[in-house]
Amino acid sequence: MTAASRSLKSVVLAGGGTAGHISPLLATADALRRRHPDVQITVLGSHGGMEETLVPERGYDLRLIDKAAFPRRPNAEAVHFPAKLRGARRDTAALIQEVDADAVVGFGGYVSPPAFLAARKLRVPIVVHDGNALAGMATKLGARFTPYVATAFSVTKLPGAQVLGMPLRREITRLDRRAIRREALEAFGLNGDLPTVLVTGGSSGAVRVNEPVAAAAGAFRSAGVQVLHVTGKGKEVDVVTTLDRGGVPAKYSGERSGGETSRGIDPAYVVLPYADRMDLAYAAADLVVARSGGNMVCETSTIGLPAVFVPLPVGNGEQRLNAADVVAAGGALLVDNDDFTPDYIEQQVVPLAKDPARLARMAEAARAQGHGDADERLVDMIEQAASAPAR
Repeated sequence: MTAASRSLKSVVLAGGGTAGHISPLLATADALRRRHPDVQITVLGSHGGMEETLVPERGYDLRLIDKAAFPRRPNAEAVHFPAKLRGARRDTAALIQEVDADAVVGFGGYVSPPAFLAARKLRVPIVVHDGNALAGMATKLGARFTPYVATAFSVTKLPGAQVLGMPLRREITRLDRRAIRREALEAFGLNGDLPTVLVTGGSSGAVRVNEPVAAAAGAFRSAGVQVLHVTGKGKEVDVVTTLDRGGVPAKYSGERSGGETSRGIDPAYVVLPYADRMDLAYAAADLVVARSGGNMVCETSTIGLPAVFVPLPVGNGEQRLNAADVVAAGGALLVDNDDFTPDYIEQQVVPLAKDPARLARMAEAARAQGHGDADERLVDMIEQAASAPAR
């Protein structure tokens, strides 16, 4: 804690809806609790978001307000929006006063605008963190009210912002992949003598990533590359390949397929709907194929895991921008969704997985783009904001 800062007694963290907002919020809550063991942390969320499950599971006090979504077209919702926003701001102001907050920290999402507006009216210090390459409407609003603005990526355009990185949970920032690699391989039934590609579409999965990879199972197997495929719940794949010895079809599904053949070690193709221990999945992998959501890009960069990113082809191209820094540095490849085909996998991904020297160079480049101390640096900023003279 800096000399100019003071002990924090109460902090409101506002954000929700998606894991992209909730994950950095929870990592920041953990860092606050480590530095200020007695601090009261109150998480502000909205009804129907992932925070309703994730926040209580981590032991934090969750308060919910009605969602006030900014209308994007003139319709009935637009007519009711001003009243909804006033109600959400009123409820948030009451909460801020109830917990006597030293600061309000907004991570984006529907709950952040009423939190920023209420804190401004009450003259409570505001801190803004945006975890996306393209700044959201909520964080753009908050940045107008405070000089304490942080971003995860250098390409994010917010006035006066500092690039702190993405607050990540400690099991990621302190992950020693080499130290637990053997444990990780054994946990998934993988062989330590073969390169491993981790495929993941995030917590909800990505069919457009799953299907081309499953179709390229034969190419992975022929090259001696094993695959750990985390598909997402309800999006499991049945992988069918033709063995080069006798043309016998081999169906890979469930938890594991692979074993000994006359050719020696037969690479496994492990299919899981989800992974409770992503730290183990990362430790087992030499290369990851994934969407380029903000958390995924920051996690893989922080731990130095080379990646092939397939940006989600919706929105304003933010996933492509999320990966821009690490791709430019040489720590990852980027391929358009439409170009991510079994042929691309066979010609680009499989040879990369078999090239340890190139993977080592990519790992170093990726790690140089990581910000493993983002959670602590954001707490520094919260302390500074709480200690500053009232504006």
